[in-house]
Amino acid sequence: MNKKLIEVAIPLQAINEASGREKSIRHGHPSTLHLWWSRKPLATTRAVLWASLVDDPSAHPDRFPTEADQARERSRLFKICEELVKWENSNDPHVLEAARREIENSMGSEPIEFLDPFAGGGSIPLEAQRLGLIAHAHDLNPVAVLINKAMIEIPPRFAGKPSVHPCTKTEKAKQNARLPLKQLNNRLGGGCSGLADDIRYYGEWMKREANQKIGKFYPKVRITQKIGDKAIEKDANVIAWIWARTVTCPNPACRCKMPLVHSFVLSRKKGEEIHIVPIVGDDKAIRYEIRNGLPPKDSPDGTVDRSGAHCCVCHTPVDFQYIRDYGKKHGLGAQLIAIVADSEPRRCYLEASDEYNNCINIDIDSSELDIKLPNNPRDFKTPNYGMARFSDLFTPRQLLALTTFSDLIGEVVDRVRQDARDAGMHDDDKPLADAGDGALAYAQAIATYLAFAVDKMADYSSTICVYSEPFIAHTFGRQAIPMSWDYAESNPFSGSAGGFDNCIEWQTRFL
Repeated sequence: MNKKLIEVAIPLQAINEASGREKSIRHGHPSTLHLWWSRKPLATTRAVLWASLVDDPSAHPDRFPTEADQARERSRLFKICEELVKWENSNDPHVLEAARREIENSMGSEPIEFLDPFAGGGSIPLEAQRLGLIAHAHDLNPVAVLINKAMIEIPPRFAGKPSVHPCTKTEKAKQNARLPLKQLNNRLGGGCSGLADDIRYYGEWMKREANQKIGKFYPKVRITQKIGDKAIEKDANVIAWIWARTVTCPNPACRCKMPLVHSFVLSRKKGEEIHIVPIVGDDKAIRYEIRNGLPPKDSPDGTVDRSGAHCCVCHTPVDFQYIRDYGKKHGLGAQLIAIVADSEPRRCYLEASDEYNNCINIDIDSSELDIKLPNNPRDFKTPNYGMARFSDLFTPRQLLALTTFSDLIGEVVDRVRQDARDAGMHDDDKPLADAGDGALAYAQAIATYLAFAVDKMADYSSTICVYSEPFIAHTFGRQAIPMSWDYAESNPFSGSAGGFDNCIEWQTRFL
């Protein structure tokens, strides 16, 4: 075997810069397809694979007899590599063709088979495929297997095929008339645009069906919007309901429902500062007002910090041990403290009321999630506070939404399969798992990406998620389940983080 370029030198600075930049790229990046830990940067992976297959000039003394000749040739190869690792060139046919040509010059024209036995997130087999290799990926984890199928197996199988959803020819003509030429060519048969188009269509169908079933539990709110000198009332979608966990104050003279809030600030954006103020009534019941600006500097930002909590009624300090014991014995309560609504030009923050509190009185069977969390005190913090089962990590409304969307995926398979037949796709009953490429396999492919969208929605639909203007932070910000005090319940029918439309968009941008 000839000495390879990677054994002598590679353009490390260019590779490092491209890999570092990749961390800030979200739209269309394969890492957005589905959460997976410790993904390899695509730029690094692509460069290492390519440099492992291309001969170093020193391996050919007949062509490059002197060190100067070898240095010049190595510099030429470096330029190819530097172009190859750029994110913008990931699918550039000229850059990829130049890279593949060098591999062929070194390895011959016979197809090269590549195996990654522990593929994980799939960066290595994906980049091997991009460089023209026949990629094989193995993994013991079924989630990793499905991610790899969605990245390197399904897209090429259905590439170039048009969408199958029942859109009339007139409607398609209107859509095509509005598209730039490049997008029109893609829609008419290039890339995976047909697959992406169908994912959007059937994802929208799922959302409509789910809205008919459970939309009443996600009511709109009435807001007043000032346009010029006029104040106009209108209905607005809720982006998030902000909740605070509660315990009974240990002070015998108080015994109020004490909120546990990390911060009462909703927005710190300059000129748009908003915070919540707890107002204590004569009966020690607490209501919450929305006020402009930030809290006074001499008042606490919330009721919980690293040393413990305090009661906002009687100001009694409360240690974490009391909260843990209370949670294990009685369970932590929850109280709605604010609502975030969609509005222009900025979001609208509303005060909670009994009307909104009542919309979450849902009776749902959570027995399927009545499973103990693993015993891992270092990384799973919620069992310390009595939240020891998976079902404890969700509100009843979140469980209802996730169950509803999950159940609809089964209906999507039947619907897509019939529409694919009607569109002229052959149907040989061969499933996706058996390398099928007919109507059944196509329907299962669509269902795979829609299931990934539901998974992403689940990541934004637990009581671990917190509101951090202007985002709802997802559950797995790190490889652990931390404890959260105030949390944000997202709306699957909104167009913001946690909304199903948003989760679908991540899938289609990747494709």
